[in-house]
Amino acid sequence: MTQVSQSAAPESAKERKILALDYGRSKIGLALAGWDARIAEPHDTLERVNRNEDMRRLREFVRDQCVRHIVVGLPLRLDGSRGDMAEETTRFAERLRKQVGVSVELVDERLTSWEAERLLEEELGRRLTPRDGSHGRKKTTRASDGKYTVDAVAAMVILREYLARTPALKERS
Repeated sequence: MTQVSQSAAPESAKERKILALDYGRSKIGLALAGWDARIAEPHDTLERVNRNEDMRRLREFVRDQCVRHIVVGLPLRLDGSRGDMAEETTRFAERLRKQVGVSVELVDERLTSWEAERLLEEELGRRLTPRDGSHGRKKTTRASDGKYTVDAVAAMVILREYLARTPALKERS
């Protein structure tokens, strides 16, 4: 399992950040962008344990990284309708909002996993190892090899798209 939290730096040395999550039943992809710089980068993949432990680790991560806003990818169907996973993700985002204490926003994430696979293969030079994942998608087999997973890159794609269509963020607490 990949560790999510990092050593705490002095508060003055830390920039406020925006966190994007690619929510899944077994993993959550994380990507970060600086509040002012607005450059999205994949960060890590959180292996799911259970609701309470997942929330505890996310609370700790948000605190350690000075996250001020969270964007959660909403997996709508291609026609824009909501399925079971979209409903589950909405419930997760609401729990996150209540338990972590920062603003949380749901954004359309259609085709982000496809885009993440393309980025990994073409731009980052990473060949994906075919393995059946949910919905027949390819998944990387290892997250601990120092390279980004599809989940983390999908979170980055969600964050890039969000930043591209969102004017400079107002101060949020």
